Amino acid sequence: MITLNNVSLRRGAKLLLDKATVTLNPGEKVGLVGRNGAGKSTLFALLNGSLHEDGGDFSIPKIWRMAQVAQNMPETDESATDFVIAGDTRLIELRQTLVAAELAEDGMAMAHAHVDLADAGEHDAISRAQSLILGLGFKVSELDQPVNSFSGGWRMRLQLARALMCPSDLLLLDEPTNHLDLDALVWLEAWLKRYAGTMIVISHDREFLDAVTNVTLHIEHAKLNRYGGNYSSFEMMRAQQLELQQASFAKQQEKIAHLQKFITRFKAKASKAKQAQSRVKALERMEKIAPVLADAEFTFEFKEPQNLPNPMLAISDASFGYQVDGVNKIIIKDVNKSVLAGQRIGILGANGQGKSTLVKTIARTMPQLAGVVTEGKGLNIGYFAQQELDVLRSEDNPLEHMIRLAKDLGPNAAESGKEQDLRNFLGTFNFAGDMVKQAVGTMSGGEKARLVLAMIVWQRPNLLLLDEPTNHLDLATREALSMALNEFEGTVMLVSHDRALLRAVCDEFWLVGRGEIKPFDGDLDDYQRYLLDESKRLREEAKVASEVVESSSIQVHAVSTSEPVVKTNEQRKLDAARRQEMNALTKPIKKKIEKADKEMAELNRQKTDIETQLLQPIAPAEIAQLGKSLKLINDQLASIEEEWLEWVANVDEIEARFN
Repeated sequence: MITLNNVSLRRGAKLLLDKATVTLNPGEKVGLVGRNGAGKSTLFALLNGSLHEDGGDFSIPKIWRMAQVAQNMPETDESATDFVIAGDTRLIELRQTLVAAELAEDGMAMAHAHVDLADAGEHDAISRAQSLILGLGFKVSELDQPVNSFSGGWRMRLQLARALMCPSDLLLLDEPTNHLDLDALVWLEAWLKRYAGTMIVISHDREFLDAVTNVTLHIEHAKLNRYGGNYSSFEMMRAQQLELQQASFAKQQEKIAHLQKFITRFKAKASKAKQAQSRVKALERMEKIAPVLADAEFTFEFKEPQNLPNPMLAISDASFGYQVDGVNKIIIKDVNKSVLAGQRIGILGANGQGKSTLVKTIARTMPQLAGVVTEGKGLNIGYFAQQELDVLRSEDNPLEHMIRLAKDLGPNAAESGKEQDLRNFLGTFNFAGDMVKQAVGTMSGGEKARLVLAMIVWQRPNLLLLDEPTNHLDLATREALSMALNEFEGTVMLVSHDRALLRAVCDEFWLVGRGEIKPFDGDLDDYQRYLLDESKRLREEAKVASEVVESSSIQVHAVSTSEPVVKTNEQRKLDAARRQEMNALTKPIKKKIEKADKEMAELNRQKTDIETQLLQPIAPAEIAQLGKSLKLINDQLASIEEEWLEWVANVDEIEARFN
């Protein structure tokens, strides 16, 4: 187990832990929480041995193997698969031992090395590594690409895969979800639930913490407080504790006042002096209960838009994507959608399907490749880019950003453009004092995100395009963003892996996938199941691809040794019989699936027609009739899709029995 007994820990002059005591048991999944700067990363440094305690006793089992995500950006021409395999340090050591034995022509050492390699999982190392890579959102075609060919966020995913590849008894994860899309996040949750060792994770994603942890360790006022349960349980228990503490504090204050009143009244009287002195001593001995000092909450709000065009956008026969050497690379095609005033749209889709491409095109940072995107009169877009530096200048400070923005917007801004007013406005986003003059390039990810939010609020938008806005935001800021979005009177289009934010803000979902955009009628739990199915499909594709390569290798070997691998007549008959039986069972179900596909296609066509009609100026009575028709179509779609999902699951189950 891990034990801290009266541990004190400093970073520079700052005391981060003061006589902290806690015990963590083997196999526990621990969420480490606390405000920014409380000492979470410093505690990780103590656990991994890069920092030593300044006082007290700290112990961790010496035989424990530890894994954590390296924070440096990898620079190597190794393939993605080889880079991740190298995370299995035990396997790499044994491979080196085998090479040394072969060079020494030591037969006994070679035999031992082969046995040890088998025990270490040499036979399935490639498939284990590729399963991790695919689960974190990479494509099958990228498995053998060099690490240096990927962008920074993708290389950090490879660092995460490398850490998961390492056999470990203790896994330390510091904000592992920052570079992940929702599909990769769902996969990671499932993987961590199966992890057998002890895990400690720092995260600002409450649903992630709820899913993967069973203990919460809270750092507050230089103390460590342990709570049994996940993050939601911790919040409830802490609220109860604070309530009890405040009640006890109030009760004690009454008692202190009563004692002090007696002392003040009778300390000068000889007949009462003894009793007064007794009460003075009682007051001195009393262990004072601290008042509840609640952390100042961060809140902000979006200003009322100057106008609300309806529709905000009308997209007709559009194709979205990008150009490579003058050639159009289409990701989404045949898009016919409208965005209405007041809609709250969550944009879902597996990684690489075009969510960010859609948002960038609407934000005017990328042109559409075909079709028409018509903007409503007076449309004012507030765009939060996935990479904050896409819209920030690293050498400028927050005040300079706001001055430039105020000059650009003029009277359309939410506030006055005077410097003191700009300083006051930045102060509401926790940029106080000298921080308004700090270069953006030296700021943390959370500070940059808050600055982007401040700039968006200043622009007084009526359409918000938010692409992963919660990356690097702490829990308090995420909660403030959620509240502000719920009170926003305009339209929101949101791409996020923060399910708590999606649940709180969005009324409807669009699914981007397989080259199209369509409504997703289920909830986020349904979507998580969809993502897990997609992840499973990708892993099976990779498995089939590797089996084809292996099969080709076997066939080449068979030809070279003149020993072809041929099935017997009996084997072929048995295979044919199994296929016939499987087809007999699945054929009627597949017919139902095919019929349902056609029905859903026709209903979706009707739905699109009605939505197009609703965008036109028509009489109120006709609007009401179209609304009833639209509801009927949505109900029919939901019913058919439910049956469709059940039939597909039945086919998968039957085919799995025969394969």
